[in-house]
Amino acid sequence: MLRNDQLAEWDRDNFFHASTHLAQFERGELPNRVITGGSGCHIEDRNGKRLLDGFAGLYCVNVGYGRPEIAEAIAEQAKELAYYHAYVGHGTEASITLAKMVLDRAPANMSKVYFGLSGSDANETNIKLIWYYNNILGRPEKKKIISRWRGYHGSGLMTGSLTGLELFHKKFDLPLAQVIHTEAPYYFRREDQTQSEEQFVAHCAAELEALIEREGADTIAAFIGEPVLGTGGIVPPPDGYWQAIQAVLNKHDILLVADEVVTGFGRLGTMMGCDHYGIEADLITIAKGLTSAYAPLSGSIVSDRMWQVLAQGTDENGPIGHGWTYSAHPIGAAAGVANLKLLDDLNLIANNRDTGTYLNQAMVDALGDHPNVGDIRGEGMLCAVEFVQDRDSRRFFDASETMGVRIAGALAASGVIGRAMPQGDILGFAPPFCLTHQEADTVIAATLRAVKTVLG
Repeated sequence: MLRNDQLAEWDRDNFFHASTHLAQFERGELPNRVITGGSGCHIEDRNGKRLLDGFAGLYCVNVGYGRPEIAEAIAEQAKELAYYHAYVGHGTEASITLAKMVLDRAPANMSKVYFGLSGSDANETNIKLIWYYNNILGRPEKKKIISRWRGYHGSGLMTGSLTGLELFHKKFDLPLAQVIHTEAPYYFRREDQTQSEEQFVAHCAAELEALIEREGADTIAAFIGEPVLGTGGIVPPPDGYWQAIQAVLNKHDILLVADEVVTGFGRLGTMMGCDHYGIEADLITIAKGLTSAYAPLSGSIVSDRMWQVLAQGTDENGPIGHGWTYSAHPIGAAAGVANLKLLDDLNLIANNRDTGTYLNQAMVDALGDHPNVGDIRGEGMLCAVEFVQDRDSRRFFDASETMGVRIAGALAASGVIGRAMPQGDILGFAPPFCLTHQEADTVIAATLRAVKTVLG
């Protein structure tokens, strides 16, 4: 039953919502939903509607909603010590413990963790460290960052520039000049349909090589990429992609940043995406899965080779001039410690592998023959369905038809949340790791109903 109070009015009059059509929301043309509770894979709004959250918030509530172990760790930390800063060698038991736990789970070449609050600020940290690194090495001209079209790395000035999606550039005067983009490993949307996956990988590597040649390798500092493209469409790379890209980067002495905000801590069925694809990164960005979003926290994991240069820089120039007031916030760190313990104790990454495989195969079985389904793809507990006007010619719907948004809306009406991904008619899923086979069946059945409702 709908509540008769002022909250909806206050919402439209006072609250600036992220990634929202502001005018439509203020006019009441978009619904507002106030979420009041959650348990496992489900959330509930203030009108009592219960929904299966097939996107884990924003790929982030990995251990599921309502975990008392994390809530209690947050409460205990707040009672004991709600805050102290991390400047000039200060730390807390929670932040120091979490740093050790992260490095125990990171690739062997990683050395230290710098904690922030969000994936966006972690990638801002990464770029500053890369520029500092090259200045200490006497290479002040080596500053450009290569990102990929359709990549997502945040929505700040530098991180919004790294992001390769039009929505995050349009009317914001982005991207900044130091950022250049190369082709995404998006095999379904390859320009040359005659290419095999192997040929497409060679094409992506050749495009990167050509970009480096045009710009000059001595001007390029780093390449940033998600192990699996996330917000750009949930796109796993073709086999051999990361090996081909790393060969080009190594040839030209270009650092590699693995943005593991989505994939880190189990999303692909391995602890890190770097493990999954054999990526040897110089910096790893972490956030969402670090605390399962029970408290804000992010991190930049720094490789040993970079750390040695950063330490040298402080011998030469004094303390490093970078920090946030809330860096390594003890409440966020306490949430992270409890979250990583829970991942292990409940064997959630193994469940993720099993149920994620089941979900992806069931989606293919249910929708693989639909005439408007162009591609079904996924890895671990990630799955995406891409819709087309005609699958044989790979003709896409016109953007004005907002087909992906309409299907996501029909899905929500059936009690399941999926995400309409930007720049295409793509329905994305990234459920909590505790998803059961029965809940996966619920997701599949609701998706099938939504597709039939909108497309027939």
